Amino acid sequence: MMRNALIMKLRPGNEAEYKRRHDELWPELADALHGAGVSDYSIFLDEATGTLFAVQKLTDDNTVDALPELPVVKKWWAYMADLMETNPDNSPLALPLREVFHLD
Repeated sequence: MMRNALIMKLRPGNEAEYKRRHDELWPELADALHGAGVSDYSIFLDEATGTLFAVQKLTDDNTVDALPELPVVKKWWAYMADLMETNPDNSPLALPLREVFHLD
């Protein structure tokens, strides 16, 4: 099992809507994430900057690199694009983070 962390950016004024949409996460998207080997997935918000910090556990044999090709993922990105900074394909503008410390 490995951990993956990244940051994304929320557009100002969208905090409540971002949370609402995630509170109502589509079951088929959750199934796709679990099927790709994602678990223990959390997103935190720095309200002062609008920075989203995401952390997730990935199985050693995960297939997260294939997730962007799934229709449900593309649909979710389009649904969320009005709330956050995105790439031209609507995927979140996400910067990976390097782990420098961990304590179990």
